[in-house]
Amino acid sequence: MKPLEVVEYKGYRIEIYLDEDPPNPRTEWDNFGHFVCFHGRYCLGDKHDMSLEDAEELEKSKDVISLPLYLYDHSGLTIRTYPFSCPWDSGKIGFVYVTKEEVRKEYSCKLVTKEIKEKVINLLRSEVEEYNNYLTGEVYGYRIVDDNEEERDSCWGFFGNEWREMILSDCKQMIDYYVEEDLKEKVESHDLEINAA
Repeated sequence: MKPLEVVEYKGYRIEIYLDEDPPNPRTEWDNFGHFVCFHGRYCLGDKHDMSLEDAEELEKSKDVISLPLYLYDHSGLTIRTYPFSCPWDSGKIGFVYVTKEEVRKEYSCKLVTKEIKEKVINLLRSEVEEYNNYLTGEVYGYRIVDDNEEERDSCWGFFGNEWREMILSDCKQMIDYYVEEDLKEKVESHDLEINAA
């Protein structure tokens, strides 16, 4: 597997990769929203046993907060909460929702205010964006390799492009720590040799 990017730093290499086996955020994570999707070729979103009619009725219910889900299927899949401009390769495939009862429990409130509803909608949008990163393969990982070609650290499962700067910053902090620890080890080893002589 070839890295997307390599950054040299203080005798170490930071290698950033596409994560080839990322976790599916809809099946492997706890989620606030529920994805109800219908598609003839793909199993998308969360497992459910709703009929299309039941789903349409639920989406319109005043007891839920929901957002529509649109899919673009052309050389890969992209999902979002608003329509795509291409009428041939895209369309509505379902919706993401949360019940107001779940909202009241999550936010410890009796009334779902406008402010809370806005927070919920933002949370649902972020879950859709996370799932879109999974579908489009925008999930990354890194390795830190020393000058002996030994892997010192690695981590995978960073969703979305905005992680790049954070990955590099965190890796550089880890390398600073490794350099400091290596220096201490050399000094201690040198002191032991002097004391033994």
